[in-house]
Amino acid sequence: MPKLNLFDIQGFVARGYTFPCASFLLAEILDHQAGRNFVGRVTRQVTSAERWDSKPHSTLNIGFTWKGLQKLRLPDATLLSFPVEFYQGMRARHCILGDVGKNDPSNWESVWNEDIHVWLAIYAEGPEELARRCDEVVRLMQETCGARLLYTQQAALICIDGKPTSKEHFGYTDGFGNPDFEGVERKTVPGQGKLTPDGKWAPLATGEFILGYPDEARELPVCPVPYLLGINGTFMAYRKMHQNVASFRKYLAEKGSQYPGGEEKLAAKFVGRWKDGTPVELSPDRPDPDLVQQPSRSTDFTYGKDLDGARCPIGSHIRRSNPRDAFGFNGQLVNRRRIMRRGLPYGAYTPPDQPASDADDHGIVFMALGASLFRQFEFVQQQWIEYGNDARLGNDKDLMVGCHNGGNDGFTVQGSAEPGNTPFICGSLPNFVDMRGGEYFFLPSLTALRLIADGTVDPR
Repeated sequence: MPKLNLFDIQGFVARGYTFPCASFLLAEILDHQAGRNFVGRVTRQVTSAERWDSKPHSTLNIGFTWKGLQKLRLPDATLLSFPVEFYQGMRARHCILGDVGKNDPSNWESVWNEDIHVWLAIYAEGPEELARRCDEVVRLMQETCGARLLYTQQAALICIDGKPTSKEHFGYTDGFGNPDFEGVERKTVPGQGKLTPDGKWAPLATGEFILGYPDEARELPVCPVPYLLGINGTFMAYRKMHQNVASFRKYLAEKGSQYPGGEEKLAAKFVGRWKDGTPVELSPDRPDPDLVQQPSRSTDFTYGKDLDGARCPIGSHIRRSNPRDAFGFNGQLVNRRRIMRRGLPYGAYTPPDQPASDADDHGIVFMALGASLFRQFEFVQQQWIEYGNDARLGNDKDLMVGCHNGGNDGFTVQGSAEPGNTPFICGSLPNFVDMRGGEYFFLPSLTALRLIADGTVDPR
């Protein structure tokens, strides 16, 4: 097992923060010399992955687009060593990602038409601390004249009855199943790593998520040069996803009234989990609150004995995004496609007993981290979310986050002959999620940040 230098890895990369609120700042580098000064000043405050003796009041992390690194005048040989998908950026690859029609970049928020160079993430224990840290970063931009703030995206846990929850705007409990990988100081949770031949679970190879380490193929993932720039860094896909809550509730109520199992069970079949987080594969007929409260059980399941989708539909959201062992080979094909997920909801929550509107500004800031944007995020988005052939679903897209564009897309509940589990087909899917914008970022190590700030990146 590799020994990771947690003092050199950004904390956001190694662990998911549990703070209730965050701000994501998008900025433009104004001048390479002043920009380097700004990066150097920020680097002193960047939160590393080192173990906390006590939880800080807030955290700060940073990433760059390819254009941002170019603006900071990294050497041409270094810029050319980055993967092509990172160089091109998310907008240029929108057709590959299925961001077409209503989700086409021409319909994204105006800030994504700007030259975004820097992403800064500030997580905090509360709104006052969050505002203080944001103001501090903006002052650094102004003092150094190195960057200009373009946009601030606020995000926060949804509060219900005055308490923060893990819910998202459609009402499901979120945040299960982030992958375990070697070297990170955390307890291995069954179901979050990879299957072993004896049916147990083990952490994935570090190189699936952090550059400079062997991956599941025992190879080093493509890494920019020089080595010091790439090692302990990673890539991130940032996507702002608007949720059409009114359309979702209307569609679920309409189809749920026709489905023999009822609306609540159909909602569970859509996602693969009941709204409280109970996995349908483990409890297909009812929620199980006791199971949800046990992390060692709530992610400990496979689909290899449910290949016909009788328990959990083949096209359910969590099964499409992580098919586990459903494709055979004890899950080894899927191990190469795992992503680390980060994110928070944004916007005001509409309780179930209140009227909702698709015009309400709320959704999820979704961030996917991995050593290869192409092999991990882009593959999952293109082949498993926007296309269903690997799951024997033809052209059917992911019901929850697929780009349906008012077409003839459908969703099949395979079901069985048992009462209340009748096969059922949902047709004419609307878009439940609309893209509002996104980009690819490189999150360097702290050593790499200092090299960038000093202007000493040397690919020779």
